[in-house]
Amino acid sequence: MDEYAVPIDVRFHDIDGQGHLNSAVYHSYAEHARWCHLRSLGVLPEDLRAGGVGPVLLESTIRYHREVRAGQTIRTTVAYEWAEPHRRTFVLRQAFLSEDGTLAAEMESVCGLLDLRSRTLIPDPRAYLAGLSPAAHDAFGPLDALGALGVAAGDGGAG
Repeated sequence: MDEYAVPIDVRFHDIDGQGHLNSAVYHSYAEHARWCHLRSLGVLPEDLRAGGVGPVLLESTIRYHREVRAGQTIRTTVAYEWAEPHRRTFVLRQAFLSEDGTLAAEMESVCGLLDLRSRTLIPDPRAYLAGLSPAAHDAFGPLDALGALGVAAGDGGAG
């Protein structure tokens, strides 16, 4: 499965008392990569707000494998896993890779799109996102046989 990846320079203020990347910062880097990916597809936050919809993180798990320290550049990947059509949630799988490709951490998140008026999840987030731009349609189009969908590799810029 192809994944979208964003390089991020680890800043000194992102480091905790043990000298490695603070656990909360992984969430920030993951969100940055997700928005870079959506922007690369022509989907902007204001597009979602104009439609009365916002992304929502419902659950996340991080597994740490190697330390990440200040001064490193890591790549943060984004890959989507869609369930059957009309399911209200989807899984985002993200990896945090060192410059040599070593897996430093991985995050699995359950997400959805929230209807900002009714405060409920919309019924088919994949179809909604696919309808926002031609590039999003190409990226979030028909599911493969396993229900998993990667997106073309890209460079959303450093964070």
